[in-house]
Amino acid sequence: MKLISNLLMLANAALLAHAAYAQDDSLAKGEYLTRASNCVACHTVPGGEPFAGGVEFKLPFGSLFSPNITPDTKTGIGAWTDDEFVSAMQTGVGRDGKHYYPAFPYTAYSKMSRDDILAIKGYLASLEPVEQAPRENHISFPFNQRWGMVFWNLLFLDDERFQADSQYSEEWNRGKYLVEGPGHCGECHSPRNLFQAVSSDRSLAGNVLQGWNAYNISSDPKHGIGAWPTDVLARYLKDGAAPGLGLSSGPMAEVVENSLRHLTDADRQAIAVFLKDSAPRSEGVPRPEKAGMVGQTNKNDLGYKLFAGACASCHSWDGTGSQSPTAMLLGLKTVNDPAASNLLGILLSGHGSADTPVDRYMPSFGTIYNDQELAALSSFVLQHFGESGARVSVPAVAERRTESLH
Repeated sequence: MKLISNLLMLANAALLAHAAYAQDDSLAKGEYLTRASNCVACHTVPGGEPFAGGVEFKLPFGSLFSPNITPDTKTGIGAWTDDEFVSAMQTGVGRDGKHYYPAFPYTAYSKMSRDDILAIKGYLASLEPVEQAPRENHISFPFNQRWGMVFWNLLFLDDERFQADSQYSEEWNRGKYLVEGPGHCGECHSPRNLFQAVSSDRSLAGNVLQGWNAYNISSDPKHGIGAWPTDVLARYLKDGAAPGLGLSSGPMAEVVENSLRHLTDADRQAIAVFLKDSAPRSEGVPRPEKAGMVGQTNKNDLGYKLFAGACASCHSWDGTGSQSPTAMLLGLKTVNDPAASNLLGILLSGHGSADTPVDRYMPSFGTIYNDQELAALSSFVLQHFGESGARVSVPAVAERRTESLH
């Protein structure tokens, strides 16, 4: 009897250990998918508690604020059932039949399986609950009538889970799942139609969000990433920098920081493989074709003087980057965008955080230079290193400065 008792105790211990390992695996999977979905970016205000919500999304018809998704039972999702959470993620209909607006990318998350979605819920449930009531949305009529989303979903929500295509490799299919599902890349990098739905026939062709240009990432070699070597594109997703090709900035830098750099090398490679094979879209800002052919220099120009005093020590006059390849300006869409969207954003806000490596950090010049000076400096950069020949006006800088403060 004692032997049997001991065997039963060992069996129970083994079962408990197995359950513990399974729980650890489930939490690890949930954390990974939460990273891949970049939930923290949309549900965390600067300096606020992670996942507690309150991030503002400015839309043509008003402002939306992200909800609290910590496990707090009063103000978060602590009391939500599995079915309610899955419904919100796959159909945009949450607790008590509440419809969400497409600023929440449920049209992409709808491609995720129930198991993957519940893994995310399990990870969120393991976090410290934060009691923080959601901010009230400010939406103009008739868009503040949530019942109207029933018709929007009928038109624009597929509500179908991802199915692998046997004509393509496992790697390609994994990349497609990550790009179109949890990664929801097209939500930022695709134009939207009048009803704020992603334009499916122009997917990945680029879009402007909150003043930042989310560039074309289709396979088009001139406007997209078609000319990028696959391994370079995969490294860019980890490092946020590909000298002479691209440098992540603004929201994209946050995506790299919060999400992409935490993925496995295999998953980043899969994303690159799929993007390189995506439908080419010939629109948006093109890369400068004449790399190394910088424009003429007028040494009496204010922009020239400002570049000489503040920029040339890192970026150099020929645009190659004097201290690091990351500082290379040649070949970047940033210097070829007539609207200077990302150029002004970087000048005003800087690039990188306090722990960013020094060769990738750029200070903010927004408090150092006035609008006239920034207009002159950005115009010089566009004309000296790009091909658009554009000039940036003082009112354009003032408008961009206002956007960056909100």
